[in-house]
Amino acid sequence: MSANTNGANVIAAGCRHSVGLKLDGTVMAVGDNRYGQCDVCGWRNIVSIAAGNVHMAVNTGNSHTVGLKADGTVSAIGWNKHGQCNVKNWCYIIALAVGWRFTIGLKADGKVVTTGRGNEGQCDVSSWHDIAAVTAGDWHTVGLKSDGTVVAVGNNTYRQCNVSGWRHIVAVAAGYLNTLGLQADGTVTAIGSNKHSQCNVSDWRGIIAIASGSSHTVGLQTDGTVIAVGWNEYGQCNVSSWRDIVAIAAGCAHTVGLRSDGTVVAVGDNEYGQCNLDNWRGIRLTNNSA
Repeated sequence: MSANTNGANVIAAGCRHSVGLKLDGTVMAVGDNRYGQCDVCGWRNIVSIAAGNVHMAVNTGNSHTVGLKADGTVSAIGWNKHGQCNVKNWCYIIALAVGWRFTIGLKADGKVVTTGRGNEGQCDVSSWHDIAAVTAGDWHTVGLKSDGTVVAVGNNTYRQCNVSGWRHIVAVAAGYLNTLGLQADGTVTAIGSNKHSQCNVSDWRGIIAIASGSSHTVGLQTDGTVIAVGWNEYGQCNVSSWRDIVAIAAGCAHTVGLRSDGTVVAVGDNEYGQCNLDNWRGIRLTNNSA
């Protein structure tokens, strides 16, 4: 999942593909394209993007990409076995999130819509209201309310949905089996599976954005540097040398960062070329960094 401080995702990392939103509202994508999840060259007037991000051990290639248009409608492409791309009737959408086989849309009135697989209850959001941001893990959905509290539904095997006591949250991110909350004071709270130490963020300070991959956690600091903890088999946490970063995204096993000059860096699994972003230029900057 990608993350930034204003709610508009300009870079996104899927299971094995990466997506970037350009200044002109068009979209580019590289990486695994077996389901057509990278076929976004015809998209126009896009203002935010999200990409399917699943745990590598669970599924070897379910991926889809969604784009929010300036008029509040949504485009989607890629794997659609469970109807996760059936968004053509959505309207008044202001933000998107993508989980394993499902898609979440936040409406302008603070309500939430879903499509796709909901077997674990991750799509049971019809009662939600006053939501300001949404994020999705493999099997759970998290909503940030306008008052800084958090709600969550879906698989709770590792207590990843036990967020009712959280307060003063300004951003949320969901991994495979864990949930993260960025607090107003720049600290981060985490709950859920910690098998790979992906929840070891209690000492983080000065964080302005968070992102979660399958089992690694990434934080963007106020000085434009990046920190990461968790599973690092593919080097997806090797971000200590990054500078001038304004937005971050985390895929299953790769991490993407947007620089202030509109270029992009990436580390981690590159089996499908999802980290081949050296030639990307003109990626739209987040509002807070423009």
